[in-house]
Amino acid sequence: MGTLNDQAMAGNAAKAAKSIVNAIGEYQYPWREKLTKYKDELSKGVWGYWELGAWKPLGISARRRARLRKEVLLAGEDWPYDPERKEMRTKRKGHKVDRIAAEKRARTAELMKSMPQKLLDYKKRRWEKKMKEEDSKAAKG
Repeated sequence: MGTLNDQAMAGNAAKAAKSIVNAIGEYQYPWREKLTKYKDELSKGVWGYWELGAWKPLGISARRRARLRKEVLLAGEDWPYDPERKEMRTKRKGHKVDRIAAEKRARTAELMKSMPQKLLDYKKRRWEKKMKEEDSKAAKG
């Protein structure tokens, strides 16, 4: 009789285990109810909000908020409570002198192409100035 009783208990235990597994597998996170319950709280911000000069944390923890967000997105709904994304940084890392060295060399090469003309202009201006000075000396003397 003991073995029959043991087999019946083992069968009942197996059935109970299967029912628990089924219950866990079929469990759906009640995200719709949670979303309606915390809608006002979620719209106040991600981390909290200022109220009358004091910082108030949200009424829902970050872990629970993240789980609710995940379940809503998995269900194919949209999640309007995320803050807008900031623009990505365009500033490059590194030393400025390394970045602009090539630009400086290119600019110098460009300026050197016009250097002979600039030298001729400079010599002409100097010669004209010298001639003016000689003319003014000749007029005085």
